[in-house]
Amino acid sequence: MTDPAATRSRDSWATRAGFILAAVGSAVGLGNMWRFSYVAAEGGGAAFVLLYLVFVAVIGVPIMTSEFVVGRMSQESPVVAVQRLGGPKWAPLGWMFVFCGFGILSYYSVIAGWTMRYALDATRGIIGTDAGAYFQSVATGVPAIVTHVIFMALTIFIVVAGVKRGLERAALVLMPLLFLLLVALAIWAATLGGGAAGYGYYLRPQLGELLDPNVIRLAAGQAFFSLSLGMGAMMTYASYLTSKENLGREAATVALCDFGVAFVAGLVIFPVIFHFGLSSTIGLGGAISDNTVGTLFIALPAGLDSLGTLGRVVLSTFFIMLFFAALTSSISLLEVVVSAVIDGWGWSRKQAAIWFGVMIALAGLPAAFNLNFLDAADKFVGNFLLIVGGFFTAILVGYTIPAKADAELAQGMTDPALRKAWAFFVRYLSPVLLLIVIWFMLPTAWNALVTLLTLGRG
Repeated sequence: MTDPAATRSRDSWATRAGFILAAVGSAVGLGNMWRFSYVAAEGGGAAFVLLYLVFVAVIGVPIMTSEFVVGRMSQESPVVAVQRLGGPKWAPLGWMFVFCGFGILSYYSVIAGWTMRYALDATRGIIGTDAGAYFQSVATGVPAIVTHVIFMALTIFIVVAGVKRGLERAALVLMPLLFLLLVALAIWAATLGGGAAGYGYYLRPQLGELLDPNVIRLAAGQAFFSLSLGMGAMMTYASYLTSKENLGREAATVALCDFGVAFVAGLVIFPVIFHFGLSSTIGLGGAISDNTVGTLFIALPAGLDSLGTLGRVVLSTFFIMLFFAALTSSISLLEVVVSAVIDGWGWSRKQAAIWFGVMIALAGLPAAFNLNFLDAADKFVGNFLLIVGGFFTAILVGYTIPAKADAELAQGMTDPALRKAWAFFVRYLSPVLLLIVIWFMLPTAWNALVTLLTLGRG
Protein backbone atom coordinates (compact mmCIF):
# COMPACT_ATOMS: atom_id res chain seq x y z
CA MET A 1 0.00 0.00 0.00
CA THR A 2 1.16 3.51 -0.72
CA ASP A 3 0.76 6.26 1.86
CA PRO A 4 -0.66 9.31 0.13
CA ALA A 5 -1.33 11.06 3.45
CA ALA A 6 1.60 13.40 3.05
CA THR A 7 0.43 14.77 -0.28
CA ARG A 8 -3.34 14.94 0.08
CA SER A 9 -5.68 17.29 1.94
CA ARG A 10 -8.26 15.29 3.87
CA ASP A 11 -11.88 16.32 3.56
CA SER A 12 -13.77 17.36 6.69
CA TRP A 13 -17.22 18.26 8.02
CA ALA A 14 -18.24 21.91 7.86
CA THR A 15 -20.34 21.80 11.03
CA ARG A 16 -20.99 19.62 14.07
CA ALA A 17 -24.65 19.40 13.02
CA GLY A 18 -23.56 18.07 9.66
CA PHE A 19 -21.48 15.32 11.28
CA ILE A 20 -24.25 14.37 13.72
CA LEU A 21 -26.95 14.23 11.05
CA ALA A 22 -24.69 12.28 8.69
CA ALA A 23 -23.84 9.79 11.45
CA VAL A 24 -27.52 9.54 12.35
CA GLY A 25 -28.28 9.12 8.65
CA SER A 26 -25.80 6.26 8.47
CA ALA A 27 -27.44 4.60 11.46
CA VAL A 28 -31.03 5.43 10.51
CA GLY A 29 -31.87 3.47 7.40
CA LEU A 30 -33.75 0.45 6.19
CA GLY A 31 -32.50 -1.26 9.34
CA ASN A 32 -34.86 0.89 11.40
CA MET A 33 -37.98 0.25 9.33
CA TRP A 34 -37.67 -2.57 6.80
CA ARG A 35 -35.41 -4.79 8.90
CA PHE A 36 -36.68 -3.75 12.33
CA SER A 37 -40.26 -4.69 11.51
CA TYR A 38 -39.63 -8.23 10.33
CA VAL A 39 -36.90 -8.97 12.89
CA ALA A 40 -39.16 -7.72 15.68
CA ALA A 41 -41.85 -10.05 14.34
CA GLU A 42 -39.41 -12.98 14.40
CA GLY A 43 -38.18 -12.00 17.86
CA GLY A 44 -41.54 -11.88 19.61
CA GLY A 45 -42.26 -8.16 19.52
CA ALA A 46 -41.75 -6.45 22.89
CA ALA A 47 -39.14 -8.89 24.20
CA PHE A 48 -37.01 -8.15 21.15
CA VAL A 49 -37.50 -4.38 21.53
CA LEU A 50 -36.43 -4.46 25.19
CA LEU A 51 -33.31 -6.52 24.47
CA TYR A 52 -32.53 -4.32 21.47
CA LEU A 53 -32.59 -1.26 23.74
CA VAL A 54 -30.32 -2.99 26.26
CA PHE A 55 -27.80 -3.90 23.55
CA VAL A 56 -27.83 -0.36 22.19
CA ALA A 57 -27.11 1.04 25.65
CA VAL A 58 -24.50 -1.39 27.01
CA ILE A 59 -22.75 -2.37 23.78
CA GLY A 60 -23.79 -0.01 20.99
CA VAL A 61 -22.83 3.30 22.60
CA PRO A 62 -19.42 2.08 23.95
CA ILE A 63 -18.49 0.46 20.62
CA MET A 64 -19.64 3.49 18.62
CA THR A 65 -17.56 5.72 20.89
CA SER A 66 -14.61 3.39 20.25
CA GLU A 67 -15.08 3.68 16.49
CA PHE A 68 -15.26 7.47 16.82
CA VAL A 69 -12.04 7.44 18.86
CA VAL A 70 -10.13 5.37 16.30
CA GLY A 71 -11.41 7.43 13.38
CA ARG A 72 -10.67 10.86 14.84
CA MET A 73 -7.34 9.81 16.32
CA SER A 74 -6.04 8.35 13.06
CA GLN A 75 -7.67 10.73 10.54
CA GLU A 76 -7.60 7.76 8.19
CA SER A 77 -9.92 5.17 6.69
CA PRO A 78 -10.47 1.99 8.74
CA VAL A 79 -7.90 -0.13 6.87
CA VAL A 80 -5.09 2.35 7.45
CA ALA A 81 -6.35 3.40 10.89
CA VAL A 82 -6.31 0.00 12.58
CA GLN A 83 -2.85 -0.79 11.20
CA ARG A 84 -1.42 2.58 12.21
CA LEU A 85 -2.75 2.29 15.75
CA GLY A 86 -2.54 -1.45 16.38
CA GLY A 87 0.14 -2.63 13.97
CA PRO A 88 0.15 -4.78 10.80
CA LYS A 89 -1.52 -7.73 12.55
CA TRP A 90 -4.75 -5.69 12.69
CA ALA A 91 -4.94 -5.32 8.89
CA PRO A 92 -7.52 -8.14 8.49
CA LEU A 93 -9.96 -6.24 10.70
CA GLY A 94 -9.72 -3.17 8.49
CA TRP A 95 -10.28 -5.22 5.35
CA MET A 96 -13.22 -6.99 7.00
CA PHE A 97 -14.79 -3.57 7.56
CA VAL A 98 -14.41 -2.80 3.86
CA PHE A 99 -15.79 -6.21 2.91
CA CYS A 100 -18.83 -5.63 5.13
CA GLY A 101 -19.50 -2.21 3.61
CA PHE A 102 -19.12 -3.65 0.13
CA GLY A 103 -21.20 -6.76 0.85
CA ILE A 104 -24.04 -5.07 2.72
CA LEU A 105 -24.44 -2.33 0.12
CA SER A 106 -24.59 -4.93 -2.68
CA TYR A 107 -27.89 -6.35 -1.37
CA TYR A 108 -29.02 -3.26 0.56
CA SER A 109 -29.20 -1.37 -2.73
CA VAL A 110 -31.57 -4.01 -4.11
CA ILE A 111 -33.99 -3.43 -1.23
CA ALA A 112 -33.52 0.34 -1.50
CA GLY A 113 -34.49 0.01 -5.15
CA TRP A 114 -37.74 -1.56 -4.03
CA THR A 115 -38.49 1.53 -1.91
CA MET A 116 -37.96 3.76 -4.93
CA ARG A 117 -40.28 1.65 -7.08
CA TYR A 118 -42.93 1.43 -4.34
CA ALA A 119 -42.88 5.18 -3.71
CA LEU A 120 -43.50 5.88 -7.40
CA ASP A 121 -46.10 3.16 -7.94
CA ALA A 122 -47.98 3.94 -4.71
CA THR A 123 -48.31 7.56 -5.84
CA ARG A 124 -49.66 6.36 -9.19
CA GLY A 125 -52.00 3.87 -7.48
CA ILE A 126 -50.85 0.85 -9.48
CA ILE A 127 -49.68 -1.53 -6.73
CA GLY A 128 -53.14 -3.11 -6.74
CA THR A 129 -55.04 -5.24 -4.29
CA ASP A 130 -52.76 -8.28 -4.48
CA ALA A 131 -49.70 -6.89 -2.71
CA GLY A 132 -48.01 -10.28 -2.60
CA ALA A 133 -48.18 -10.73 -6.36
CA TYR A 134 -46.98 -7.18 -6.92
CA PHE A 135 -43.99 -7.73 -4.63
CA GLN A 136 -43.04 -10.90 -6.50
CA SER A 137 -43.22 -9.02 -9.80
CA VAL A 138 -40.82 -6.22 -8.78
CA ALA A 139 -38.56 -7.80 -6.11
CA THR A 140 -36.52 -10.01 -8.43
CA GLY A 141 -35.37 -10.19 -12.02
CA VAL A 142 -35.13 -7.29 -14.46
CA PRO A 143 -37.37 -4.86 -12.47
CA ALA A 144 -35.20 -5.32 -9.38
CA ILE A 145 -31.98 -4.94 -11.37
CA VAL A 146 -33.17 -1.68 -12.95
CA THR A 147 -34.08 -0.03 -9.62
CA HIS A 148 -30.92 -1.44 -7.98
CA VAL A 149 -28.72 0.13 -10.66
CA ILE A 150 -30.54 3.48 -10.53
CA PHE A 151 -30.22 3.62 -6.76
CA MET A 152 -26.50 2.77 -6.89
CA ALA A 153 -25.99 5.51 -9.49
CA LEU A 154 -27.61 8.06 -7.16
CA THR A 155 -25.44 6.87 -4.26
CA ILE A 156 -22.28 7.16 -6.38
CA PHE A 157 -23.26 10.68 -7.48
CA ILE A 158 -23.56 11.92 -3.88
CA VAL A 159 -20.34 10.25 -2.69
CA VAL A 160 -18.41 11.70 -5.64
CA ALA A 161 -19.45 15.19 -4.48
CA GLY A 162 -17.41 14.73 -1.29
CA VAL A 163 -17.98 15.21 2.42
CA LYS A 164 -19.23 18.81 2.58
CA ARG A 165 -21.06 19.05 -0.76
CA GLY A 166 -22.25 15.44 -0.88
CA LEU A 167 -22.56 13.57 2.42
CA GLU A 168 -23.20 16.58 4.69
CA ARG A 169 -25.57 18.40 2.34
CA ALA A 170 -27.64 15.25 1.77
CA ALA A 171 -27.89 14.60 5.53
CA LEU A 172 -28.91 18.19 6.33
CA VAL A 173 -31.81 17.95 3.86
CA LEU A 174 -32.93 14.33 4.07
CA MET A 175 -32.81 13.64 7.81
CA PRO A 176 -35.19 16.42 8.95
CA LEU A 177 -37.64 15.40 6.21
CA LEU A 178 -37.45 11.78 7.31
CA PHE A 179 -38.18 12.67 10.95
CA LEU A 180 -41.16 14.84 10.01
CA LEU A 181 -42.68 12.18 7.78
CA LEU A 182 -42.22 9.47 10.40
CA VAL A 183 -43.84 11.49 13.19
CA ALA A 184 -46.77 12.35 10.91
CA LEU A 185 -47.29 8.66 10.10
CA ALA A 186 -47.09 7.67 13.79
CA ILE A 187 -49.80 10.22 14.63
CA TRP A 188 -51.97 8.85 11.83
CA ALA A 189 -51.41 5.23 12.96
CA ALA A 190 -52.55 6.15 16.49
CA THR A 191 -56.00 6.98 15.08
CA LEU A 192 -56.57 3.47 13.71
CA GLY A 193 -59.20 1.39 15.42
CA GLY A 194 -57.93 -1.92 16.81
CA GLY A 195 -54.37 -0.66 16.87
CA ALA A 196 -54.20 -1.28 20.62
CA ALA A 197 -53.46 -4.95 19.97
CA GLY A 198 -50.49 -3.89 17.87
CA TYR A 199 -49.19 -1.63 20.62
CA GLY A 200 -49.64 -4.47 23.11
CA TYR A 201 -47.67 -6.93 21.01
CA TYR A 202 -44.99 -4.32 20.42
CA LEU A 203 -44.68 -2.91 23.95
CA ARG A 204 -45.61 -5.69 26.41
CA PRO A 205 -42.78 -8.24 26.68
CA GLN A 206 -43.12 -11.88 27.62
CA LEU A 207 -40.39 -12.36 30.25
CA GLY A 208 -39.67 -15.93 29.15
CA GLU A 209 -38.65 -14.71 25.69
CA LEU A 210 -35.96 -12.43 27.13
CA LEU A 211 -33.71 -15.47 27.66
CA ASP A 212 -34.48 -17.07 24.30
CA PRO A 213 -31.14 -17.40 22.42
CA ASN A 214 -32.90 -16.63 19.13
CA VAL A 215 -34.36 -13.39 20.46
CA ILE A 216 -30.96 -12.42 21.94
CA ARG A 217 -29.27 -13.14 18.61
CA LEU A 218 -31.80 -11.11 16.66
CA ALA A 219 -31.71 -8.14 19.03
CA ALA A 220 -27.90 -7.94 19.08
CA GLY A 221 -27.62 -8.29 15.31
CA GLN A 222 -30.27 -5.63 14.78
CA ALA A 223 -28.53 -3.22 17.17
CA PHE A 224 -25.25 -3.48 15.24
CA PHE A 225 -26.89 -3.35 11.80
CA SER A 226 -29.07 -0.41 12.75
CA LEU A 227 -26.24 1.57 14.37
CA SER A 228 -23.86 0.90 11.44
CA LEU A 229 -21.35 -0.69 13.82
CA GLY A 230 -18.74 -3.31 13.01
CA MET A 231 -18.39 -2.13 9.41
CA GLY A 232 -16.15 0.92 9.81
CA ALA A 233 -18.81 3.47 8.82
CA MET A 234 -18.67 5.41 12.09
CA MET A 235 -14.88 5.14 12.08
CA THR A 236 -14.81 6.63 8.60
CA TYR A 237 -17.17 9.49 9.44
CA ALA A 238 -15.19 10.33 12.61
CA SER A 239 -11.98 10.47 10.57
CA TYR A 240 -13.35 13.65 8.93
CA LEU A 241 -13.67 15.38 12.31
CA THR A 242 -11.16 18.14 13.00
CA SER A 243 -12.67 19.69 16.14
CA LYS A 244 -12.39 18.05 19.56
CA GLU A 245 -15.99 17.12 20.16
CA ASN A 246 -17.16 15.01 23.12
CA LEU A 247 -17.20 11.66 21.32
CA GLY A 248 -19.15 9.89 24.05
CA ARG A 249 -21.88 12.51 23.86
CA GLU A 250 -21.97 12.28 20.07
CA ALA A 251 -22.26 8.48 20.22
CA ALA A 252 -25.10 8.69 22.73
CA THR A 253 -26.87 11.27 20.55
CA VAL A 254 -26.61 9.12 17.43
CA ALA A 255 -27.74 5.98 19.29
CA LEU A 256 -30.68 7.79 20.87
CA CYS A 257 -31.82 9.19 17.52
CA ASP A 258 -31.41 5.79 15.90
CA PHE A 259 -33.41 4.00 18.58
CA GLY A 260 -36.03 6.74 18.50
CA VAL A 261 -36.58 6.31 14.77
CA ALA A 262 -36.74 2.51 15.03
CA PHE A 263 -39.13 2.73 17.98
CA VAL A 264 -41.45 5.24 16.30
CA ALA A 265 -41.38 3.17 13.11
CA GLY A 266 -42.74 0.28 15.17
CA LEU A 267 -45.50 2.57 16.42
CA VAL A 268 -46.46 2.99 12.76
CA ILE A 269 -46.08 -0.57 11.52
CA PHE A 270 -47.59 -2.73 14.27
CA PRO A 271 -50.88 -0.80 14.66
CA VAL A 272 -51.30 -0.99 10.87
CA ILE A 273 -50.62 -4.74 10.91
CA PHE A 274 -53.19 -5.43 13.63
CA HIS A 275 -55.76 -2.88 12.42
CA PHE A 276 -55.92 -4.49 9.00
CA GLY A 277 -55.71 -8.06 10.30
CA LEU A 278 -52.32 -8.78 8.76
CA SER A 279 -50.73 -10.56 11.73
CA SER A 280 -51.12 -13.99 10.13
CA THR A 281 -49.60 -12.66 6.89
CA ILE A 282 -46.28 -11.94 8.54
CA GLY A 283 -46.46 -14.76 11.08
CA LEU A 284 -46.99 -12.90 14.38
CA GLY A 285 -47.58 -15.45 17.07
CA GLY A 286 -46.87 -18.30 14.70
CA ALA A 287 -44.28 -19.76 12.37
CA ILE A 288 -42.19 -17.39 10.35
CA SER A 289 -41.30 -18.36 6.84
CA ASP A 290 -37.62 -18.78 6.04
CA ASN A 291 -37.65 -15.68 3.90
CA THR A 292 -39.31 -12.73 5.65
CA VAL A 293 -37.51 -9.89 3.90
CA GLY A 294 -40.69 -8.90 2.05
CA THR A 295 -42.80 -8.47 5.21
CA LEU A 296 -43.02 -4.69 5.10
CA PHE A 297 -43.51 -4.53 1.35
CA ILE A 298 -46.45 -6.93 1.40
CA ALA A 299 -48.23 -6.19 4.67
CA LEU A 300 -48.51 -2.40 4.45
CA PRO A 301 -49.83 -2.13 0.85
CA ALA A 302 -52.27 -4.98 1.51
CA GLY A 303 -53.80 -3.12 4.42
CA LEU A 304 -53.67 0.44 3.14
CA ASP A 305 -55.25 -0.43 -0.21
CA SER A 306 -58.65 -0.59 1.47
CA LEU A 307 -58.43 3.12 2.38
CA GLY A 308 -58.51 4.25 -1.23
CA THR A 309 -56.92 7.64 -1.93
CA LEU A 310 -55.90 8.17 1.73
CA GLY A 311 -54.22 4.78 1.72
CA ARG A 312 -52.21 5.65 -1.38
CA VAL A 313 -51.10 8.95 0.17
CA VAL A 314 -49.98 7.24 3.39
CA LEU A 315 -48.28 4.43 1.49
CA SER A 316 -46.39 6.73 -0.87
CA THR A 317 -45.34 8.95 2.07
CA PHE A 318 -44.04 5.94 3.95
CA PHE A 319 -41.96 4.65 1.06
CA ILE A 320 -40.61 8.10 0.23
CA MET A 321 -39.43 8.27 3.84
CA LEU A 322 -37.99 4.78 3.55
CA PHE A 323 -36.15 5.80 0.39
CA PHE A 324 -34.59 8.79 2.18
CA ALA A 325 -33.47 6.52 5.03
CA ALA A 326 -32.00 4.00 2.60
CA LEU A 327 -30.08 6.68 0.73
CA THR A 328 -28.40 8.18 3.81
CA SER A 329 -27.24 4.73 4.89
CA SER A 330 -26.07 3.63 1.45
CA ILE A 331 -23.92 6.75 1.24
CA SER A 332 -22.07 5.74 4.41
CA LEU A 333 -21.58 2.16 3.19
CA LEU A 334 -20.02 3.30 -0.08
CA GLU A 335 -17.96 5.90 1.78
CA VAL A 336 -16.28 3.14 3.83
CA VAL A 337 -15.04 1.52 0.62
CA VAL A 338 -14.17 4.79 -1.13
CA SER A 339 -12.28 6.17 1.87
CA ALA A 340 -10.19 3.00 2.10
CA VAL A 341 -9.28 3.19 -1.59
CA ILE A 342 -8.44 6.91 -1.41
CA ASP A 343 -6.23 6.53 1.69
CA GLY A 344 -4.70 3.20 0.76
CA TRP A 345 -4.17 3.45 -2.98
CA GLY A 346 -4.17 7.20 -3.56
CA TRP A 347 -7.10 7.15 -6.00
CA SER A 348 -9.21 10.24 -6.54
CA ARG A 349 -12.65 10.31 -4.90
CA LYS A 350 -14.41 10.29 -8.27
CA GLN A 351 -12.36 7.35 -9.55
CA ALA A 352 -12.87 5.29 -6.38
CA ALA A 353 -16.61 5.99 -6.11
CA ILE A 354 -17.38 5.16 -9.73
CA TRP A 355 -15.23 2.05 -10.06
CA PHE A 356 -16.19 0.47 -6.76
CA GLY A 357 -19.79 1.63 -7.02
CA VAL A 358 -20.07 -0.26 -10.30
CA MET A 359 -18.41 -3.31 -8.76
CA ILE A 360 -20.90 -3.24 -5.86
CA ALA A 361 -23.78 -2.94 -8.32
CA LEU A 362 -22.52 -6.03 -10.16
CA ALA A 363 -22.05 -7.91 -6.87
CA GLY A 364 -25.69 -7.19 -6.04
CA LEU A 365 -27.06 -9.00 -9.08
CA PRO A 366 -27.43 -12.38 -7.30
CA ALA A 367 -29.55 -10.72 -4.60
CA ALA A 368 -31.66 -9.08 -7.30
CA PHE A 369 -32.34 -12.48 -8.84
CA ASN A 370 -32.89 -14.56 -5.70
CA LEU A 371 -34.50 -13.50 -2.40
CA ASN A 372 -32.99 -16.50 -0.63
CA PHE A 373 -29.51 -15.22 -1.55
CA LEU A 374 -30.43 -11.75 -0.26
CA ASP A 375 -31.76 -13.19 3.01
CA ALA A 376 -28.64 -15.34 3.54
CA ALA A 377 -26.34 -12.39 2.80
CA ASP A 378 -28.19 -10.31 5.38
CA LYS A 379 -27.85 -13.04 8.02
CA PHE A 380 -24.13 -13.64 7.40
CA VAL A 381 -22.72 -10.21 6.50
CA GLY A 382 -25.37 -7.90 7.96
CA ASN A 383 -25.63 -9.84 11.21
CA PHE A 384 -22.74 -12.15 12.06
CA LEU A 385 -19.75 -10.29 10.62
CA LEU A 386 -20.84 -6.99 12.18
CA ILE A 387 -20.84 -8.58 15.64
CA VAL A 388 -17.40 -10.04 14.96
CA GLY A 389 -16.17 -6.61 13.86
CA GLY A 390 -17.56 -5.05 17.03
CA PHE A 391 -15.82 -7.63 19.21
CA PHE A 392 -12.40 -6.99 17.67
CA THR A 393 -12.94 -3.22 17.80
CA ALA A 394 -13.43 -3.58 21.56
CA ILE A 395 -10.23 -5.65 21.82
CA LEU A 396 -8.25 -3.12 19.77
CA VAL A 397 -9.38 -0.11 21.78
CA GLY A 398 -9.66 -1.76 25.19
CA TYR A 399 -6.46 -3.82 25.21
CA THR A 400 -4.10 -2.75 22.41
CA ILE A 401 -4.35 1.06 22.61
CA PRO A 402 -6.14 1.82 25.92
CA ALA A 403 -3.90 4.75 26.92
CA LYS A 404 -4.04 6.38 23.48
CA ALA A 405 -7.81 5.87 23.32
CA ASP A 406 -8.32 7.45 26.75
CA ALA A 407 -6.17 10.44 25.80
CA GLU A 408 -8.15 10.95 22.59
CA LEU A 409 -11.48 10.64 24.39
CA ALA A 410 -10.31 13.09 27.09
CA GLN A 411 -10.09 15.90 24.52
CA GLY A 412 -13.86 16.20 24.62
CA MET A 413 -14.89 14.10 27.62
CA THR A 414 -13.08 15.75 30.53
CA ASP A 415 -14.79 13.80 33.33
CA PRO A 416 -12.42 10.89 34.23
CA ALA A 417 -15.27 8.95 35.87
CA LEU A 418 -17.17 8.81 32.58
CA ARG A 419 -14.05 7.67 30.74
CA LYS A 420 -13.45 4.93 33.32
CA ALA A 421 -17.03 3.74 32.90
CA TRP A 422 -16.57 3.65 29.12
CA ALA A 423 -13.28 1.73 29.52
CA PHE A 424 -15.01 -0.82 31.77
CA PHE A 425 -17.71 -1.47 29.18
CA VAL A 426 -15.22 -1.70 26.31
CA ARG A 427 -12.69 -3.90 28.15
CA TYR A 428 -14.95 -6.24 30.09
CA LEU A 429 -18.69 -6.10 29.50
CA SER A 430 -18.93 -5.59 25.73
CA PRO A 431 -16.45 -8.33 24.68
CA VAL A 432 -18.08 -10.92 26.95
CA LEU A 433 -21.58 -10.15 25.76
CA LEU A 434 -20.46 -10.11 22.14
CA LEU A 435 -18.77 -13.50 22.50
CA ILE A 436 -22.02 -14.93 23.88
CA VAL A 437 -23.95 -13.46 20.95
CA ILE A 438 -21.39 -14.80 18.47
CA TRP A 439 -21.85 -18.27 19.98
CA PHE A 440 -25.62 -18.02 19.58
CA MET A 441 -25.19 -16.81 15.99
CA LEU A 442 -22.82 -19.53 14.79
CA PRO A 443 -25.46 -22.05 13.57
CA THR A 444 -27.45 -19.40 11.68
CA ALA A 445 -24.28 -17.85 10.26
CA TRP A 446 -22.99 -21.22 9.10
CA ASN A 447 -26.29 -22.09 7.41
CA ALA A 448 -26.35 -18.68 5.74
CA LEU A 449 -22.78 -19.11 4.48
CA VAL A 450 -23.61 -22.55 3.08
CA THR A 451 -26.65 -21.07 1.33
CA LEU A 452 -24.54 -18.27 -0.17
CA LEU A 453 -21.92 -20.70 -1.45
CA THR A 454 -24.53 -23.09 -2.81
CA LEU A 455 -26.56 -20.40 -4.59
CA GLY A 456 -23.37 -18.69 -5.75
CA ARG A 457 -22.18 -21.86 -7.49
CA GLY A 458 -25.61 -22.35 -8.99
